Amino acid sequence: MRVLITGAQGQVGRALLETPPAGAEVTGCKHGDLDITNAEAVRNYIGRHRPDLIINAAAYTAVDKAESEQELARRTNTEGPGHLAAAARASGARLIHLSTDFVFDGAASVPYPPQAATNPLSVYGRTKRDGELAVLETLPDRSVIVRSAWVYAASGANFVRTMLRLMRSHGSVRVVADQVGTPTAAGSLAQALWQIAEKPEIHGIHHWTDAGVASWYDFAVAIAEEGAPLGLVGPAVTVTPIRTEEYPTPARRPSYSVLDKQSLASLGLTPEHWRKRLRDVLEEIASA
Repeated sequence: MRVLITGAQGQVGRALLETPPAGAEVTGCKHGDLDITNAEAVRNYIGRHRPDLIINAAAYTAVDKAESEQELARRTNTEGPGHLAAAARASGARLIHLSTDFVFDGAASVPYPPQAATNPLSVYGRTKRDGELAVLETLPDRSVIVRSAWVYAASGANFVRTMLRLMRSHGSVRVVADQVGTPTAAGSLAQALWQIAEKPEIHGIHHWTDAGVASWYDFAVAIAEEGAPLGLVGPAVTVTPIRTEEYPTPARRPSYSVLDKQSLASLGLTPEHWRKRLRDVLEEIASA
């Protein structure tokens, strides 16, 4: 199986490159190799490499900045996936496209199933939702949309690394406690994606995150508690819960975005609790 991974320098892209299944011939491409907003470049690149499968981990993910860079977000998150889907259709490839919990408005009180109505609150969420639609319209039978949430890794720009930096420099952090979702390690998401890659019968929209539920405050508390014994933060970090309105941001976030993962139960892959996965990532950071 020849696999092309876009966004290879991102958190999920790197995790995918580190964990390919036996028999997979993997090519990772970063933005410098392929600009997915350029339809001709995408068509030529896919035509040259002839992958059996494309995993699109490329995205514009600066949620707040997207409010003022709407055109760039739209080109990357909406047009780009559409170009990849068109090239996959022309070449006979399958496409797995990563999306986000931010396609939902947070008004639910139980986990969102894949078929739940979307209602994004931000430019980022809207462009990602429109990217899903572009993929499904162009490649309905050979595409998989995988929504995940709160993704982090031992490297890159993410909540875990930001909290560690602030906890070390200030000894205290104030964190929003009224937004609830599920922290997800990039490595566990990559594991699920490779499982999907090996099952060509899977198509349509699916959800995958680690297990459990947390607020950003809960997540920060766990980072402090798990990080202290590893020497990543001091032993007396203070984490103070605040309301969303006390930390205004350009983009609105869903207050509840827990995702229902039952549609992927057939993979036989049981998600580990987010706190266990966090401990693994923190140990990786400490060992580095």
